[in-house]
Amino acid sequence: MRIWTSEHTFDHSWETVVTAAWRKYPNPLNPSVVGLDVIDRSIDAEGKLNSHRLMSTSWGMPGWVAKLIGMQESVFASEHSVVDPKKKVFTLNSRNLTLSNVLTVNEQLVYSQHPTDPNKTLLKQEATVTVSGLPLCSRLEKMMTDAMNNNANKGRQAMEFVIDKVKKEARELSTEAHKCMDNVLPKPSSL
Repeated sequence: MRIWTSEHTFDHSWETVVTAAWRKYPNPLNPSVVGLDVIDRSIDAEGKLNSHRLMSTSWGMPGWVAKLIGMQESVFASEHSVVDPKKKVFTLNSRNLTLSNVLTVNEQLVYSQHPTDPNKTLLKQEATVTVSGLPLCSRLEKMMTDAMNNNANKGRQAMEFVIDKVKKEARELSTEAHKCMDNVLPKPSSL
């Protein structure tokens, strides 16, 4: 078993980062997620948004490893998430469904408002990787955690890409709203 952890601070508010996290896929910087389906979504009595999504991914594992463990081209993961708008915490827990008899990956991402700067967001990631019943288990676990480290950097770049996209869309929407308002509201008359 190997444990991988990471921390990152986004220079954006929690609301902005959470909005981007929901819209993170698809994106050109992190194409490993090829599909995302909502299985269940509800708001509980405390006002928390609970979601269950099924993720289809392509791990891009070396061919010899894929053959060794009998991996398919697409692999699936289950993601459960909770958005707590009162505490400003967004927690995602995911685990692989494909190959779970030999490879278990449990990952948690927690986006929270930065404790000292409300205009920033803290991301804490942790993953546990366990390979069993195969030769070279520790080597395979190391390869997986190395890939996670690389993908985490790509994921942060993708988040920045999506944040920029969301901010651009908001500016364009604001500009259009002002144009509409100018056309609808009467012009002030000069006396």
